[in-house]
Amino acid sequence: MPKQRIDWRAVWQLIKPYWVSEEKWKARGLLFVIVALALAAVYLEVLFNTWNREFYNALETKNYKVFTEQLWRFSYLAFTFIAVAIYRIYLTQSLQMRWRMWLTRQYMDRWLQHQAYYRIEQTGTADNPDQRIAEDLNLLTSATLSLTLGLLSSVVTLISFIGILWSVSGPISFMLASQEITIPGYMVWFAIAYAGVGSLVVGWVGWPLVSKNYFRQRFEADFRFGLIRVRENAEAVALYRGETEEAAQLGGRFQRIRDNWWGIMRTTKSLNLVSTFYSQFANIFPFLMAAPRYFSGAITLGGLMQISSAFGQVQGALSWFISAFSDLAEWKASVNRLAGFHAAVDAAHEEREGVLVTANNVGAILIDRLILNVPNGPALTKEQTADIQAGQRILVAGPSGCGKSTLIRAIAGVWPYGAGSIEVPQQWKLLFLPQKSYLPIGTLRAAVAYPASENTYTDLAIKHYFDLCKLSHMKKFLDHSDNWSQRLSPGEQQRLAFVRALLTRPDALFLDEASSALDTETEELVYQLILQELPDAVIVSVAHRESVAKYHKMRWQFVADGIATADAGDDSERSIYTIQHMKPGKA
Repeated sequence: MPKQRIDWRAVWQLIKPYWVSEEKWKARGLLFVIVALALAAVYLEVLFNTWNREFYNALETKNYKVFTEQLWRFSYLAFTFIAVAIYRIYLTQSLQMRWRMWLTRQYMDRWLQHQAYYRIEQTGTADNPDQRIAEDLNLLTSATLSLTLGLLSSVVTLISFIGILWSVSGPISFMLASQEITIPGYMVWFAIAYAGVGSLVVGWVGWPLVSKNYFRQRFEADFRFGLIRVRENAEAVALYRGETEEAAQLGGRFQRIRDNWWGIMRTTKSLNLVSTFYSQFANIFPFLMAAPRYFSGAITLGGLMQISSAFGQVQGALSWFISAFSDLAEWKASVNRLAGFHAAVDAAHEEREGVLVTANNVGAILIDRLILNVPNGPALTKEQTADIQAGQRILVAGPSGCGKSTLIRAIAGVWPYGAGSIEVPQQWKLLFLPQKSYLPIGTLRAAVAYPASENTYTDLAIKHYFDLCKLSHMKKFLDHSDNWSQRLSPGEQQRLAFVRALLTRPDALFLDEASSALDTETEELVYQLILQELPDAVIVSVAHRESVAKYHKMRWQFVADGIATADAGDDSERSIYTIQHMKPGKA
C-alpha cells in the first residue's frame, strides 16, 4: 500500500538534483522567465478587474465615449494576455521536456549501472521499472511544474485581489440580538469561508484517489507486460495451444484494472459532484452577498461587477487545492512509485555484502572461499576455493538447480548473493554466452556485434563466420532491421551467439548451455571452431550433454553434500552442493 501522507524529504530528493545539475543555470533562467510571465498574467487580471468597473459603469450611465475607450482598452489588454499565456505554456513545456530528458538519462544510467536492473528483478524490490522511467518521470516533471506554478499564481492572485475585494466590497451591518454588528470587507471573509469549507469537503471525498491512482498505474503496467509476453513467446504459446490459459491470465490482470477503475469512477463521481456544485454556486454567490448593498444604492453596477470579478479571483486562488486535487492525487501516486524505485536502485548500488569481484594482475581467475546463495534464501553451495588458469578448458556439470549457472553469474559479477571473493585478470576480455542469447531489435549487423557498435566488424569477417557456423542464408539480411529474437529459431540464435564470440575473440569464454538447441553435429562444429579460432582462450562450459566433455580437459562436478532449509518460516528443503575437481572422463 502506498503512503497516504506526503514525505516531503523524498519529494525533495526527486526534484532537487536537476536544479543543482550542470543544466541548473538554463533551468533556473527558464523558470525565472516563466514565473515573470505568470506574474504578468496576474497583473493583467488586475487591469481586467479595473476594466470591469469602468466598462459596466459606462453601460449603466450610457456614456458612449467611455464605452468605446474601454473597448479599445480591452483589445490591447486581451492581445497582451494572449501573448503572455501562449509563451508561458510554450516555455513551461520546454522546461518540462528538458527536465524530463535529464531525469530520464540519470535514471536509465543508474538503473543500468552495476547490473542494478538485474538485481532489482532478482529481488523484486520494484515492479515495472520501465513504466516508472517512461511514465512516472513524465508525470513528475509535468505535474510538479503545473502544480507549483499554479500555486504560485494563486498566491500572487490572492495577494493582488484580496485588497481590491476588501476595499470595493466595503462593510456590511446587521442586527444580532438587538445589537448592530458591522463586518468590514465582508466579501473577503465570505470568500475565505466558502473556499475553506469546499476544500475540506473535496479533500475528504477525494483522498482515496491517491491509493487508487497508485494501483491504476501498476495494474496497467502488469497488463501491458502480459500482452508483451504473449507477443514475445507467440510460437511457444501457439504450440502449447495455450490461448485459453493466456486469455484467463490476461483477463485476470485486466479485471484488476477494471475493479480499480470502478473505484476511481465512484470516487471521481463524488468528487465531481462536490467540485461542480462548488464552482457553479461560486458564480452566483458573490451577487447574492453583494446584492443588499447594490439594491440599497451603496454600490454601482460597475462596482457590483468589480466585486464579482475580484471575488472570483480571491475565491479561485483560495480554491487551488480543490481545482488541483485530481492532479495532486496522481502526482502523489507517481512520487510514491518513483521514491520506491529510487530506493531500490540505491539499495542495488549500495549492496556491499556478498560475493566480491575484483581485478588482479595474476593472469588467472582466483576463487576464494566462495559460497553461493539464492536471493534472500539459503546457501546453494559449500565454501569453495579454486582457480582458472589461462588456456584451461573446464566442463561444469551437475544436476539441474545445483548452482552451475549461478557460478557463471558470480564470475561475471552479476550475482552478489553469497560470500567469498573472485579475482579476474584486469587485462582479460571475458565473454558470457547464456542459453538464450540476447539479440537487440535493429539490424542483423548490430545484433551480431552487440554489445559493440554495429560498425565494429567488417562485412567480410561477419560473412566468413556466418559460412563457418551454417548461417550463410542470413548474409543477405545484414542491413535488415527486425526483432531477431522472434525471427530466428533457437538454434540460429545460438549459432549467431557463437559468431559473436568468434568476432569478439575473448580471453575467457563462458558457455552456459550455449549449444543446447543445436544438434550433435552442429554442436561439434561450433566447439571445434572455438578451439581452432581461440586456442589460448579459457573455455568454461555449463552443459548436461556428455558429448561436449571431449572438448574440455577438466570437470567441475556439483554433487549433493547436505540439506539446507530455506528460512525459519519455510519448511521447504533443498540440497547444498560441493564442487569436485576431476578429469572429464571420470564419473
